[in-house]
Amino acid sequence: MEQMLEILYEDEDLVLVNKPAGMLVHRSKLAGDIKAGFAVQVLREQINQKVYLLHRIDRPTSGILMFAKSSEVAGLMRTYFDEKHIEKYYLTLVRGYMKKASGTIDYPLKKNLTGSLQEAQTSFWQLNQVEIPLSSTPRYDTSRYSLVKAFPHTGRMHQIRRHFAHERNYIIGDSTHGETRQNRFFRINYGLDNLLLHAWQVQFNHPLSGIEISIQAPLPEYFLHMIKTFGWEATDLS
Repeated sequence: MEQMLEILYEDEDLVLVNKPAGMLVHRSKLAGDIKAGFAVQVLREQINQKVYLLHRIDRPTSGILMFAKSSEVAGLMRTYFDEKHIEKYYLTLVRGYMKKASGTIDYPLKKNLTGSLQEAQTSFWQLNQVEIPLSSTPRYDTSRYSLVKAFPHTGRMHQIRRHFAHERNYIIGDSTHGETRQNRFFRINYGLDNLLLHAWQVQFNHPLSGIEISIQAPLPEYFLHMIKTFGWEATDLS
């Protein structure tokens, strides 16, 4: 088998993997010509067992993706998700400094980008910030960026990306809700052509044993490169 997923955790009931950017979680009519494969299919072939997808992350987003090995465990875990017993934290790089060191973005979002509004909340913590001596906009001689941890309380489509766009702290590399000028700046100056949004940490109690599980997904190289370029230490992230 050519393609393999990095397995972060596995037992008799669950499998957690580190999905690479560009890989869809499952086959879709909108997928088109996908060369990166589908996470569900790749994992089934990799462990030679049927798996049940427990949630989704966007195609350009990297990081933790969770599966169950039986329909019974899948049902229990989906109840956990519904009752908010699973904590999922993301790491992202955004334009500018956050207005506050931490807080919650409480801003309703349209379902599937269209239709009626639904409540949506995303908590955030600014982990680091930097001002670089390069201009990414004609108005300023320098540019400011923030490294942020985010926790979506709800699961709306593109929620984190849309919430930070609402705050004008656009996520770098977001071609849908981000800022074209910033994306071009990073592409030209840093060779970056990826979304800097990573499903970083997950914490929950095992649905059968009750044992606390805390998993962290290593950052992709392009994200680590930007952290080092801006003078931050990956080991300092918390």
